[in-house]
Amino acid sequence: MVLSQRQREELNKAISDYLRSNGYEKTLTEFQKEAEMPEEVERKYNGLLEKKWTSVIRLQKKVMDLETKLNEAEREFTTGGGPNRDRRSPTEWIPRPPEKYCLSGHRSPITRVIFHPVYNVMVSSSEDASIKVWDYESGDFERTLKGHTDSVQDICFDHAGKILASCSADMTIKLWDFSTFECMKTLHGHDHNVSSVSFLSSGDHLVTSSRDKTIKQWEVATGYCVKTFTGHREWVRMVRPSPDGSLLASASNDQTLRVWVVATKECKLELREHDHVVECVAWAPESAYPTLNEVKGVELNNYDGVEKKGARATPFLVSGSRDKTIKIWDVSAGGCIMTLTGHDNWVRGALFHPGGKYIISVADDKTLRVWDYKNKRCMKTLEAHQHFATSLDFHRSAPFVITGSVDLTIKVWECR
Repeated sequence: MVLSQRQREELNKAISDYLRSNGYEKTLTEFQKEAEMPEEVERKYNGLLEKKWTSVIRLQKKVMDLETKLNEAEREFTTGGGPNRDRRSPTEWIPRPPEKYCLSGHRSPITRVIFHPVYNVMVSSSEDASIKVWDYESGDFERTLKGHTDSVQDICFDHAGKILASCSADMTIKLWDFSTFECMKTLHGHDHNVSSVSFLSSGDHLVTSSRDKTIKQWEVATGYCVKTFTGHREWVRMVRPSPDGSLLASASNDQTLRVWVVATKECKLELREHDHVVECVAWAPESAYPTLNEVKGVELNNYDGVEKKGARATPFLVSGSRDKTIKIWDVSAGGCIMTLTGHDNWVRGALFHPGGKYIISVADDKTLRVWDYKNKRCMKTLEAHQHFATSLDFHRSAPFVITGSVDLTIKVWECR
């Protein structure tokens, strides 16, 4: 080790003080002669060598402790016992701050963000009347789809990701070929702002909801409206088909949720417990049934998707409202089984985690929240945006969540 002139002088003075204070006079005299040092040493060097020596030992111990911990962590990681994302169950993936990307390009608030079911791209819609395609892994902007003449309110893919559907305040629904990015069809039929669009599981039909208080079903091949569902008394904010496509759930400004039978157009259920506009609704995936049935108090006995001891594969819904609450509904019993409170403003998006154990939500309080609904608690709050958070999506198989906001940004959150 090479010391500078100044460091050498300070070390010599500290050694000199150590020799004097311990009575090594002969050694001190010889040392001072050889090192060409003055006989008197400043007081600031009193006890300096001992202090440095003990602090080095303390640091050495700390370093050794940290090395031991690091070795343990590495061993855990390589043997699969640690939080290795590839080995960890997707049920435990939670979005973590900070965001991986903050993407900007839209000129007006973001209305919807969705993942492509196959490719590593996501799509956003905005009040600027455009749709944008992004690569969520690299954060790159890919292209803009233009055609609507007013705010694009909602977007969705068919199950294969070959067709993108969009709906707008211009009262139209557009179908886009996602390989050529050309508009294949424009569907007309609603008399007001079209606020929501969703494909049925078969991909042959889609459903839309509108400020004209109706829900319409459309045939994709022809673009014809084949059914109209009426019953809501106000603007229908969102419509989402059940995973098997037999039921529809809708959320409305009339403060209710409705469940409809697709085959007969009959309103099977009206759910009324929210105290304000219901902004969003989503169906629970089957992965959530064990926890939801547990919440209901049903004994499951190693639930494996088969009905056992009264555990029915009943549909469940989650809804978010301007009353700042999130509610979970049991469709078969026709009632609310839980209310989650914590958001400080309108809840704009709520979804079940693909693993089924959590619910994630965004709201006008600018946050993204993760709820452990079994224990009725908010387990994580992320300060997601500078302005109202309007939309979110959770990738079905990759560890990513995306959010969109009135602050004109889309954020990609990595989960671990």
